[in-house]
Amino acid sequence: QVQLVESGGGLVQPGGSLRLSCVGSGFTFRYYVMKWYRQSLGKEREYVAGVTIDGGRKTYADSVKGRFTIPRDNVRKAVYLQMNNLKLEDMVVYYCRAQGMGPNTDYWGQGTQVTVSS
Repeated sequence: QVQLVESGGGLVQPGGSLRLSCVGSGFTFRYYVMKWYRQSLGKEREYVAGVTIDGGRKTYADSVKGRFTIPRDNVRKAVYLQMNNLKLEDMVVYYCRAQGMGPNTDYWGQGTQVTVSS
């Protein structure tokens, strides 16, 4: 059974930091491109960051460049989203996504809520 389990969401003050984690199971994690998305109520899910299978290339949405990073650990089958200098507009639900090469190899986690408030 494929699972992507996110954790690490919570309440943080503006300017603070959080690290989200996403642990995969039921598939060969090291062969999957890993991505983070986010979605606020009533809006489309938007891309936040992605990392290649070996961690060698990372991309970021303009809105988070310089503040977020996306390390991965293939031994632990985990990808992270380190979020620094959080802003009110970062207060949404974050989703982890695993994308493989073959058909039916696109998996999503259940989401984790980040709340930014003073």
